[in-house]
Amino acid sequence: MSQARFAIRIAAPALAGLAAMLVSGCAQRDSVTVGSIPDDYRTNHPIVIGEKERVLDLPVGAGDRGMTEMHRVALRGFFANYDRSAAPLVTIMVPYGAPNSVAAGDAGRDFARYVQRMGVKDSRVIVSSYQPSVPDVSAPIRVTYAAMRAYTDRCGRWPADLADTTDNKHYANFGCSFQNNLAAQVANPADLLGPRQPSEIDAERRETVIDGYRNAPFYTPVPRREVDY
Repeated sequence: MSQARFAIRIAAPALAGLAAMLVSGCAQRDSVTVGSIPDDYRTNHPIVIGEKERVLDLPVGAGDRGMTEMHRVALRGFFANYDRSAAPLVTIMVPYGAPNSVAAGDAGRDFARYVQRMGVKDSRVIVSSYQPSVPDVSAPIRVTYAAMRAYTDRCGRWPADLADTTDNKHYANFGCSFQNNLAAQVANPADLLGPRQPSEIDAERRETVIDGYRNAPFYTPVPRREVDY
């Protein structure tokens, strides 16, 4: 009889523990919420390819007589990447009501003729006017055209205090400048969409390389020599 009581005393705590486990399994648990901000700078600051307006502001002095050499150099560089197959619209905005309005009008007409000589169609060049915000100051001539570009969002977002966090994650502005610089260095934005079609092989060069590989002398290892001291 004493052995039966001893067995009951041992089994009772085990049964109580099993019952506690079953009850805890049915209890309601709070869901764990993870951070919604990705921890990859390429996801936070993706490079996007789209059409953006390129802008060039050229200063014109009140005493200038038409287009100057400085203007020619700036326009050549500005239209170096102009897509003549797409032929986007070129807008030359000349200020009026400013001290240099007369000189800017002459320079704007010279700009239009110079742009056409660089390959832009006559029908794709528009000369318009705008009123500067400060009428007493000489205003520049603004030249614009749309082009496909790679770009990212603006940098400098600091929504939280960097010193007041316990999360081991990137801050919001991390990697933004790197992505902006990478997008600015891409000459052809289409390269980010996929690889280019490979060009045709140079058969003569391939034959030269293969012949050099075949006719190369066989390498013989240098035998090891022991040195007696």
